[in-house]
Amino acid sequence: MTQLIVPRVHDIGGLQVRRAVPSIQARSVGPFVFVDHMGPAVFEPGQGIDVRPHPHIGLATVTYLWSGVIGHRDSLGSDQDIHPGDVNWMTAGRGIAHSERTPRSARATGHPLHGMQTWVALPREHEETAPAFHHHPAATLPLVTHDGARLRLIAGRGWGEASPVHTYGTILNVAIDLDPDRELRLAADVEERAVYVLDGDAQLDGADVPARHLVLLDAGSPATLRARTPVRAMLFGGERLDAPRHLWWNFVSSSRGRIEQAKADWAAGRFDDVPGDSEFIPLPER
Repeated sequence: MTQLIVPRVHDIGGLQVRRAVPSIQARSVGPFVFVDHMGPAVFEPGQGIDVRPHPHIGLATVTYLWSGVIGHRDSLGSDQDIHPGDVNWMTAGRGIAHSERTPRSARATGHPLHGMQTWVALPREHEETAPAFHHHPAATLPLVTHDGARLRLIAGRGWGEASPVHTYGTILNVAIDLDPDRELRLAADVEERAVYVLDGDAQLDGADVPARHLVLLDAGSPATLRARTPVRAMLFGGERLDAPRHLWWNFVSSSRGRIEQAKADWAAGRFDDVPGDSEFIPLPER
């Protein structure tokens, strides 16, 4: 392995979020420009997450859960709960607004929450594509089981399978569960790769990897992930970005000017509203 990254930890309403990308060591991994590990957390009855409507441009958000449920609403009229093993893939393109909240049913009884949300920068030629939202139930995603490993193929191709999730460019995103004393070979079939270990006692090529840390893998070289205890991890990567990306708040673009336009559009109320959700997050001052 090349480099170990310690995520920055934030608390958002009782939910710990660990941000591994962007960091000083890695501004991106393939097209992935943002990697957040959410939880694990257990909410008491009446509690949950309430991320008010906010905007995005130039990216796709990818949400995947191991436990709990999150309700997604967006300015296209989408209204979709995501459950463990499902994938919510939202393409912001030229502009979308969405909210993420705990549904009433889960909020009433109390519930756990554990998941990851990543942002994928769209290729320059598709940054201004029409916004779209697609929900993929767990049963529609390939599940590969082999020698103590269970692999949920979120996006891309691997282990003889292909995910039905539509992406722009070459992307690999896999949720990994590995039994104790088992190994998994990670092929060097995409240009840039990283592994985030959510929990468990893991090793990469014989070197210990602490839980809740990210490892950048050597380009062009296969790697071996080994589990000493049950390990849960996420593999992601793809083609190197076709140009540097600017990130400001929830906006991603190859153009600073486009981000300034998005800031002005949100402040002036020119993004479409999220039906059924009258709140919104104001444009930050900084």
